[in-house]
Amino acid sequence: MINVQSTATKKLNVRKMTIIGVLSAISIMLSMTPLGFIPIGPTNATIMHIPVIIGAIIEGPVVGMTIGLIFGATSLLRAITMPTITSFVLINPIVSILPRVLIGLIAYYVYNLVMKLTKNVLVSGWITGMVGSLINTIGVLGMVYILYAERYAQALGESASTAKTLIFTIAATNGIPEAIIGGFVVSAVAVILNKRKK
Repeated sequence: MINVQSTATKKLNVRKMTIIGVLSAISIMLSMTPLGFIPIGPTNATIMHIPVIIGAIIEGPVVGMTIGLIFGATSLLRAITMPTITSFVLINPIVSILPRVLIGLIAYYVYNLVMKLTKNVLVSGWITGMVGSLINTIGVLGMVYILYAERYAQALGESASTAKTLIFTIAATNGIPEAIIGGFVVSAVAVILNKRKK
């Protein structure tokens, strides 16, 4: 009995590590291509949060948070090695890493809650994709506003008094398209995974 449980646990751990490896590799690959960070004016839109959400749905919050950690670390590294006028904000792990880790945690619970309420994989995937994307946008830009609002505005050539409006505008410009894309991709993946389970 112990051997059977031990073997099952090992298989589960191997599966989790494989999922982390594959989805983290996708995140890293995206970070090195124009698809990972899409320039929109002085900032970048991203789809790198999507593997984090998918990992959380497939294997739970720990896997999602681990992939989020790797996403955040990649973002921090990019800010150091390929800096722009606003990269100074991402050198702080509270801005670049913490919100990305939270994506994996929250996406898992959102998906399961919506599944319980709707029993619909497509809807659950869509809402989770949208919420996960918004966590990324609101988390990162929220931390930027709290920690660096005036400096960030000045780096973009704006006065400190316009910082709130500027950050809100960037959040809307980047966040809405990211959320729509996230909803489409995550819902499609959720449906495919659900069919494979059957």
